[in-house]
Amino acid sequence: MGPLAFILVSGLLYSQVDGSRLRQEDSPPRIVEHPSDLIVSKGEPATLNCKAEGRPPPTVEWYKDGERVETDKDDPRSHRMLLPTGSLFFLRIVHGRRSKPDEGSYVCVARNYLGEAVSRNASLEVACKLRFSFHSLLDDTGDFSSAV
Repeated sequence: MGPLAFILVSGLLYSQVDGSRLRQEDSPPRIVEHPSDLIVSKGEPATLNCKAEGRPPPTVEWYKDGERVETDKDDPRSHRMLLPTGSLFFLRIVHGRRSKPDEGSYVCVARNYLGEAVSRNASLEVACKLRFSFHSLLDDTGDFSSAV
């Protein structure tokens, strides 16, 4: 076996033995697309994006408020799906008076045997509907109230 050369190209390490073709070395995960904060209406679909690179390709898991998020990979009936890109897709946002299972702070974690990378936090908030009566803005004479 001849001399071994290592070459760094665009942040990726390659090796070469005796003039053979360059071979990319394994690398730890890194997040290349971080999730962004979302405000979504109840019942609507939503996507928290996350994209990671590494060699071997990393696996991605999501955490909400520090707890692992259950997706369709864990339970086929789940309304949350882990997409092949690593993004988290919600078929519909679930939100009630007592239960708010989708609202919170999320991170994606990419792992391979060389380590892990954690994304920035992204909050998912559920937009609330404001209810008021137009008539409550009118005073006794039918004019807009000066209190508004």
